[in-house]
Amino acid sequence: MSLPGEPSLTRRPIIKFSNASFAYNNHFALEKITLNLHEGEFVGVIGPNGSGKTTLLKALLGLIYPNEGSLQIFDCACEALRCRHRARIGYLPQKERTDPNYPITVQEVAMMGRYGAIGLFKRPTRGDREIVLESLDAVNMADKQKKAFGHLSGGEQQRVLIARALSQRPEILLLDEPTTGIDASTQRRLSELICRLHQKYSLTIVFVTHDINMISPIAETLIVLKNRLHAIGRPEEILTKEILSPVYGEEVIVAERDQRPYIIVHDTHNHV
Repeated sequence: MSLPGEPSLTRRPIIKFSNASFAYNNHFALEKITLNLHEGEFVGVIGPNGSGKTTLLKALLGLIYPNEGSLQIFDCACEALRCRHRARIGYLPQKERTDPNYPITVQEVAMMGRYGAIGLFKRPTRGDREIVLESLDAVNMADKQKKAFGHLSGGEQQRVLIARALSQRPEILLLDEPTTGIDASTQRRLSELICRLHQKYSLTIVFVTHDINMISPIAETLIVLKNRLHAIGRPEEILTKEILSPVYGEEVIVAERDQRPYIIVHDTHNHV
């Protein structure tokens, strides 16, 4: 099937996959991906279990490299993990359990985002502390900077981890299932926060999720993966039975809620 066209954007492309394939142990997780992501674009990445969503993030983080084709970020295609452009990419990993007794404060967690700029064995400067405070303030956590990270709620911890990514002063923000494992009202508030940060900092956002109905109202562009690039376009173009059923199966239901498409699929999520 033909792919829906990419949105008409005048912004410059800063992430370019050109016929890129990525494999583990000679098994392709993503194959022949060609697409451009643009400066300031809010991109949602969806797909069923094992479709290559996490592989896409690993590629953007420089953790894996194309077996075929190429990937360029900020016009750089080098394969060095220490390439300087990596510091311009913020990352929020999947939520993990935190030991409530681990002795680290909110401020110290957020300061981790400055380590790439500070360098090894150097102390944070006043400027670094100001950046961290600004980042915590952006996620409404500045008043809890001295609190133990492990004592926060799940939603508060996600806010602090976003502040850690913001402390890098990134141009690209990668989010890996950021709303998984938290209640619905917290998911909504976190999604609203991410939208505000996108606008405030003009970030390019790549938001990987299995929750189609959460991402579709807020993403500018949706990418559908099934080990290849199955479709890319505006949410209203993508969320149709014709496009989704080859990916999620004929049992996928495309309904309507609040004048928006509402998708029902049977899926579990993993780390491929």
